[in-house]
Parts: sequence; C-alpha cells; structure tokens
Amino acid sequence: MGFAPNPIQSYQNVGFETDIRGSDPHRLIILLFEGALAALDRAEAGLAANNFLDKTNALTRAIEIILDGLGASLNIEAGGEVAANLKALYDYMASRLTHANFNNDLGAIQEVRGLLSELSDAWKEIAPKSAT
Repeated sequence: MGFAPNPIQSYQNVGFETDIRGSDPHRLIILLFEGALAALDRAEAGLAANNFLDKTNALTRAIEIILDGLGASLNIEAGGEVAANLKALYDYMASRLTHANFNNDLGAIQEVRGLLSELSDAWKEIAPKSAT
C-alpha cells in the first residue's frame, strides 16, 4: 500500500512511550492516528481553558505525529499517487494546525480532526484479517 518497511522507526521518532515491540505495521499506523487525535483533544481543551502553552504543546505534538510519524511511514516510490496524495494531505494538515496555533482557530483544529478521523476509520477498515 506504499508504506515504508519500518513504521516502527517512524513511531519511535515521535517519542511515544508505549511499548510497540511486536506490534504489526498496520496497528502502528492506527496508534499514530490515535496519538494525533488525542493531541488534538488536548489542544482543544487548552484552547477552551485559555491555556495557550498546553494548546501549543499539543498542536506541536499533533504536527510531529502527522509529519514525522504518518508522513514518514509513506513510501512515495512504491505507493505512487496514493502515497503522494497522502503526503500532500499530511502537509496540509500540518499547515492548518500551524495556522490554528497562531490564530487560536478551533475550526482549523476541528477540520484536521475530521480528516484524521476519516483516514483512521478507512485504515481500520482495511485491517488485515489477522489484526481483526
């Protein structure tokens, strides 16, 4: 499907504290989606509480997961147009979250949440039979 052969490295690069040894690559991508969505939850809570440090830290975390986790797991050569389109979408999400951070834009955070949720749901739907 166009993903790099070592998503474990991508996962470790974004600093998750979860023990991922033994997880299959498909499950690791799901964990990345879940981590990004959890970071968006924290960003929204920080924004609602006018805690701009928490909001910024959470948005920075979400961007790291999207670019350094999900984006780095893509294999553009093997994945062709699908992988290239996903990379462009991940770059767009990071841009929107950067905008949200500087402008305290809840709508932009919610837009990215919607995109991530759709991708996560689709990824879960294509789970290998052994992972379900």
